[in-house]
Amino acid sequence: MKSIVLIYLLSLGAFSSFLFQNKTKKESIKAGSEIYQDFCLQCHLSSGIGVSGVFPPLKASDYLLENTNLSIAGIKYGLKGKIIVNSEEYNGVMVRQGLDDEEVADVMNYILNEWGNQTTAFITPNQVSKIPKSLVE
Repeated sequence: MKSIVLIYLLSLGAFSSFLFQNKTKKESIKAGSEIYQDFCLQCHLSSGIGVSGVFPPLKASDYLLENTNLSIAGIKYGLKGKIIVNSEEYNGVMVRQGLDDEEVADVMNYILNEWGNQTTAFITPNQVSKIPKSLVE
């Protein structure tokens, strides 16, 4: 009887790990595109150019590309106060969107690889989980 239970638990564990495999970068970018449409498009626009002086650009954004952890923190926890993007000052508020770590990773992978942005980096939920709120406080 114990061996049947053990075999069942091992089979269940193997099946679960198969079902919950990590996404590839391509799958993450695709999922991130959908998240962007739902949460980011209204401010940063479909082109990623934002609105000058109000909503910073994500397309060719020096801030985004040079401050990945700060960008992750901004999406994860929200962001307020002054930032400089492509030599232009932005001093607004981006409210916390309520995304989980996987969704933050997906949308980051999307914006880091859209509108001509290109990076070899692959943001993972594990990386996002390690980003402290203190980065944006």
